[in-house]
Amino acid sequence: MQLNIYSDKNYLPKGLEPVPMLYPFWKEFIPSGEYPWSRLYGKYIEVSNSLFQMTSLKEADLVIMPINWRFIRGESWRSKVNKEAESLSIEFAEKVANSGKELVVFFAGDCCAEEIPIKNATVMRMATYRSKRKQNDIIMPSFTEDFVQEYLGGQMSLRQKSEKPVVGFCGLAITDSWEKKLKTILFHGVMLTQSSEFGVSPYKGQILRSQALKVLAKNPSLVNTNFIIRDKLVFLTTQDIEPRQKTRDEYVKNMVESDYILCCRGSANYSIRLYEILSCGRIPIFIDTDCVLPDDSIIDWKKYCVWVDEKEIPHIADKVAEFHSNLSDQEFLDLQHECRKLWKNRFSAEGFYTNFHLHFPKK
Repeated sequence: MQLNIYSDKNYLPKGLEPVPMLYPFWKEFIPSGEYPWSRLYGKYIEVSNSLFQMTSLKEADLVIMPINWRFIRGESWRSKVNKEAESLSIEFAEKVANSGKELVVFFAGDCCAEEIPIKNATVMRMATYRSKRKQNDIIMPSFTEDFVQEYLGGQMSLRQKSEKPVVGFCGLAITDSWEKKLKTILFHGVMLTQSSEFGVSPYKGQILRSQALKVLAKNPSLVNTNFIIRDKLVFLTTQDIEPRQKTRDEYVKNMVESDYILCCRGSANYSIRLYEILSCGRIPIFIDTDCVLPDDSIIDWKKYCVWVDEKEIPHIADKVAEFHSNLSDQEFLDLQHECRKLWKNRFSAEGFYTNFHLHFPKK
């Protein structure tokens, strides 16, 4: 189904890029040369003309705010609000409100669960909290490259079921400490002085990961572990291609050589790793921290994941072992295909935008 959409480059602050949905229509913004994200939107751009048509405001089914709200709010709780960009975006929202059209605002980044100062907009967020979800919040995936195409030569690597599940993890995980507790106290103080929602520590995800990894490692009778634990970011802290490629290759190898992969929130209440795992055709072990996942009203996420509430982390090894034992050899193979299919059809860039109209039934 094709939707008529409207946006306006005049409301895109100078020096900032638009939301990726608009790349096919404002081609000068299509990213190039930034590994690996330069290839995230290629297939979406190829099919975009069958999905959306840029029209006038009067003819539009939906209006797309041109800027991602994260560029207004900032990438993290430490960032200052871009007042100039905010003012321009509110002006755009007022223009749309006077037209009676439905406005869609995209909000990614560490602060994407926050309120925005625009009424009656549909907000496409990467995260919120289930206990605080608003009716106009729609959860979207974090887009990732196609692991099978980019790293596995286009051929999905299948795991045969073994007696004990192999649990993988490659990434950042830190233990709780007085230093982290002090930083958390300072974090809450900053959030209050900014008159913002009293937030969750940005270190919570790293600490929960560490707790889960320890429990899994202490239960060799239930699971085999395949962990590469880092104490600092590597992939995102250098612009040099070679070390980034090496780090990414290690990450993919760890995933391919595991049956299940641990994923937990980061600074915001969502996990990019979840979508990378699905893209690779692996089964996530998902730590639920009051999360909302995309399409949760139509997708039974517990069918695709080992679902672990954060309070159940002490029993995570038992839950993984039970999930694994309940799958036959063929069901284990089938689930890998289903995870991959779910990502490709719903959570890749082209899959998400192909189904975009389902969130906005015509009145």
